[in-house]
Amino acid sequence: MTRILLLGGTTEASAMARLLAQAGRPAVFSYAGRTAAPVAQPLPIRVGGFGGVEGLTAYLRREAISHVIDATHPFAAQMSRHAQTACALAGTPLIGLERAAWAPQPGDAWRQVPDIQGAVDVLPEAPARVFLAIGKLHLAPFAAKPHHYLLRLVDRPEAPPLPDCTVIVARGPFDHAADLALMQAHGITHLVAKNAGGAGAEAKITAARALRLPVILIERPALPGRHLVSTPEAVMAWLAHAETERGV
Repeated sequence: MTRILLLGGTTEASAMARLLAQAGRPAVFSYAGRTAAPVAQPLPIRVGGFGGVEGLTAYLRREAISHVIDATHPFAAQMSRHAQTACALAGTPLIGLERAAWAPQPGDAWRQVPDIQGAVDVLPEAPARVFLAIGKLHLAPFAAKPHHYLLRLVDRPEAPPLPDCTVIVARGPFDHAADLALMQAHGITHLVAKNAGGAGAEAKITAARALRLPVILIERPALPGRHLVSTPEAVMAWLAHAETERGV
């Protein structure tokens, strides 16, 4: 019997959930639990971690999970690594649903760096006004530079995350005109972002391009050995093929 675990939290995961629900596929949507009000889904939802590789392996076996779809954020590397290992241990087929990364266009002033510290290092030493669009985690290292930071977060923090910052609470997807106006209103001189890819968060990239601003992009963590596709429809095709091979 097919029973799918969908590891979610992205726009692609929500689209995947809709396809699974429309097809009547038994599935569970799993949220990491990092936001106070996650997006509603047309599938049963579980929230929170699994307890590492051991906990996830036990969950797959206990819940008789037949297939796992990893549609987590491209930077949720730990969860993706845990899913890879747990699925190998449990003998559960795994597929990754991951959107393509953004690519520079002629004229873009991009600096691509491997990690958070790399982004901090390449920011100027003189005070600047930085749109720091990396989410709520790993903000502290940016306090080392004397900049004013514009932060856009899903949940309002209890205290300012950085000594000199403005916090805007908003949930994507975002559009080009609004992000262009936002960056102009705050006098933004630099953009720092993770190369998450996809259309839902690309507006800040196109707005920075229109304003000819320097962009510092943090590269995705490397996760070798995964079977990856870029659309929910490709996942559905994989599921059908996998079920045919198993004789479901």
